[in-house]
Amino acid sequence: MSKDLVLAIDQGTTGSTALLIDANIRVVAAHNVEFPNHYPKPGHVEHDVGEIWTSIAQAVSGALAKADVSADRIAAIGVTNQRETSLFWDRKTGNPIHKALVWQDRRTADHCQAMKDAGHEALFKQKTGLVLDPYFSGTKAKWLLDNVDGARARAEAGELMFGTIDTWVTWRLCGAHVTDPSNASRTLLFDLHKLAWDEELCGILDVPMSTLPRVGDSSEIYGYTKGLSFLPDGIPVAGVIGDQQGALFGQACFAEGMAKCTYGTGAFILLNTGDTPKVSEHGMLTTVGWRVGGQTTYALEGSAFIAGAAVQWLRDGLQIIGSAPEVEALASSVPDSNGVVFVPALAGLGAPYWRPHARGIITGITGGTTKAHIARATLDGVAMQLVDILGAMAADLGGPLAELRVDGGAAKNNLLMQRQADLLGARCVRPKVLETTGLGSALLAGIATGVWSSTDEVAEAWAEDRTFEPAGDAEELAATRANWQAAIAKA
Repeated sequence: MSKDLVLAIDQGTTGSTALLIDANIRVVAAHNVEFPNHYPKPGHVEHDVGEIWTSIAQAVSGALAKADVSADRIAAIGVTNQRETSLFWDRKTGNPIHKALVWQDRRTADHCQAMKDAGHEALFKQKTGLVLDPYFSGTKAKWLLDNVDGARARAEAGELMFGTIDTWVTWRLCGAHVTDPSNASRTLLFDLHKLAWDEELCGILDVPMSTLPRVGDSSEIYGYTKGLSFLPDGIPVAGVIGDQQGALFGQACFAEGMAKCTYGTGAFILLNTGDTPKVSEHGMLTTVGWRVGGQTTYALEGSAFIAGAAVQWLRDGLQIIGSAPEVEALASSVPDSNGVVFVPALAGLGAPYWRPHARGIITGITGGTTKAHIARATLDGVAMQLVDILGAMAADLGGPLAELRVDGGAAKNNLLMQRQADLLGARCVRPKVLETTGLGSALLAGIATGVWSSTDEVAEAWAEDRTFEPAGDAEELAATRANWQAAIAKA
């Protein structure tokens, strides 16, 4: 039986998706399984990794069943993940010492502020390309070591392993304690320039370097599946990349200056800056895109923490829609938001503001405001966050972006994509394959195992679904931007 399929495991914030990709870079089957988030206190967000593992097993089995194929046809496995979510686990038993702290978790905000007050931010920005924000993994690691009984002593005794979710999933699949530079560069512990864990940064955050995984390439064979209930032994695990960098790769943004935005729980813009890390002067992050064949590609990144999650809030919190796709029809039933502005800072504000204590705000409500206006304002709020991010990127680069490649679940929303193009003043291009995060990890795994020869083959296979050209009424767009800025100041 020929091994002609690559399996991507896309481990996200609210669910795990398995994709089967064939040699022609087509999605043969996809299956998603949701799992719960846990909120023990306001601002605290946790995952039970046992629930994550169950969702992965069910997603893989579901994709194989949908495709009606045997797992013996899988040539390689790629893993992509929600990046900054972190945990420690016992080196022998594999048991986590605590639930994983999710990237959205804000419990270390005060510690981040204390580090800023102590004058550490410039050093961290210079070495890691990041700001001191609870978003990143380093302060989560410190919190776990300081707050779980006996954790620090066990870590210093060599009993614990640390990792982001990619590391934990890869370890469960094949026993390798490994990560790639795209994930390592999100921890506050990794020097972007030396491409290695940094002793000084680990010392400031008090994280023993012995707990950290090996940093490999994003495309290499890390090990082979063994002892799994849902996959046979011997399949190479050969691609690891953080979800947003995976989308940049899956969108074939291989040339310097190309950019993509993925609309998921949050919305994330990455722009390829080539083989040199570019330091932002306007609140963007510098990060590793990927490393393939020992060659590193860097990126600028801006993150809006809430995008699709704002629509979920309309569904679950306000209960004004029954399902997420209904938001497009509801928002389209009115010509505009009638002056209503929604800043969806439900988990603080990310780039370019970096205000972890900011909270969501709705302004401009009158007696004539309807749920349709709230829905419209929600889509505008998602889009305007990204206008702010791309404006900051343009300031760093010295000129505006002409084209943005878009993907993720909310990229199916034609109204949102058109509003994004209008408010941005740049065309938005949607590909035929929207599952670009998983696709990126599959491509990296396939390149490592010879399923595909190079990125040139990937670029040739990339296909456009639709382009949204900027249009709209100039006066209305200007008013939307002005109202947004006023609301941001209040949030």
